Amino acid sequence: MTVSPCRSNLFVQHKDLYQFLLAVQKKCIKNNSKQIVSISQEIDLVDPLLVLARFTQANEINFYFEDKGKGEAIAAIDSVEKLQVDGTDRFTKAEYFIKSCLKNIINFGNSNLPFSGPHFFCYFSFFDQNSQVDYPFPSATIFLPCWQVAVKNQRCILVTNLMINADVNIQKILDTVQTKIQFLQSLENYSPDIDFPTKFYQKSIANAELFKYSVASVLEKIQSSHLSKIVLADILDVKSSNHFDLVKSLNNLRQIHPNCYIFSTSNGKGQNFIGASPERLISINNQQLITDALAGSAPRGKTPAEDAAKANRLLNSEKERHEHSLVLNFITQRLCQLGLLPQILAPRLRQLSNIQHLWTPISAVVPANIHPLKIVAQLHPTPAVAGAARDVACAEIRRYESFERGLYAAPLGWIDAKGNCEFIVGIRSALIDGDRARLYAGAGIVAGSDPDKEFAEVQLKLQALLKALV
Repeated sequence: MTVSPCRSNLFVQHKDLYQFLLAVQKKCIKNNSKQIVSISQEIDLVDPLLVLARFTQANEINFYFEDKGKGEAIAAIDSVEKLQVDGTDRFTKAEYFIKSCLKNIINFGNSNLPFSGPHFFCYFSFFDQNSQVDYPFPSATIFLPCWQVAVKNQRCILVTNLMINADVNIQKILDTVQTKIQFLQSLENYSPDIDFPTKFYQKSIANAELFKYSVASVLEKIQSSHLSKIVLADILDVKSSNHFDLVKSLNNLRQIHPNCYIFSTSNGKGQNFIGASPERLISINNQQLITDALAGSAPRGKTPAEDAAKANRLLNSEKERHEHSLVLNFITQRLCQLGLLPQILAPRLRQLSNIQHLWTPISAVVPANIHPLKIVAQLHPTPAVAGAARDVACAEIRRYESFERGLYAAPLGWIDAKGNCEFIVGIRSALIDGDRARLYAGAGIVAGSDPDKEFAEVQLKLQALLKALV
């Protein structure tokens, strides 16, 4: 994101905040309790990616999310409260955790600012239980950050979440907040350098024959069973001559893929999961939900004429349209099961730098009593990343894929106190650990799929991600 300096509103008066926090602390002493205070304020414009670079520590969890098309970016660092769970009830436990935290939060500052107030950042794995015990992320993580810096249409908002109890030193807390703000303001003219050459040593070579054999085997099952689609993923393990630079890789991703959601999350133990996803799972703003049916793919052309021809073939391909309809029908049916009334918008193409997809946006009004995580749980995983029938496809994925999907093709996003949210699907992604990275990409297999073409599609996605890592 390109940012330019602008003057912000003045920080809330030090004396007023001191008196407010002191009153909260007195209440905590009286009730022998603790209280979270969420302070929202506008500050001078600063790039949230730079905040991630300068503020985050290796032992702290964090989250980064950017949607350049909407002029939004957000960085969340460290946690005031955190939940990490596994199991089939992870979405229910996450919803309960968020609701419980919200009952214990008091807001201070301007609540009308975009991205003001407490936001909870969430990431879930593809399966409700990881099969490999050494996978570095649990199947669900939800946290309320200590520091959150967001940009929306050239306005910058800082949210500071503080835990107040009988023992904290209010003046010391305020001094820390002021120091952080002063440091943030000193960063406003900085821009990350993306020219950072790294030599890759490919640790594993893509096994073309194994993947193609899996596709052929799946096609036989599609012909003879109730399985109509399965998404098979592949990985590429690479080793670098230096440690991967998370911030520069993210900056590269947003330069190369401006039409995608750029994301990153850390487990606080040294591993990061990053990517550039074209796929939104759900977005809710003022109870208005938007979700995407995104399935059916073709490469971009090298010339305008070739590009138009490939787009036309994609739009008219019976095989690709069938794959797309499986996703579209699934999403509308699942939303109806929640009592929502989905409205299907006009189908169109989602054209990215190296690939294009069939895309149908779907909208619905969300009643106040339906929590966003209920919708996430209802939709994940869609046939776009699993298959149809879903349960059968997921069982086959476990059988054919020798690696742990983990956060690949899984929901990542945020929820605020008003029920607004944004969740994407973690595809076109990589797990980074020091000088090693594992890249993930997949392809939807339906009747009519060609093993050679599906392998080429996966390699196209992997190579696009590989170019961004530095």
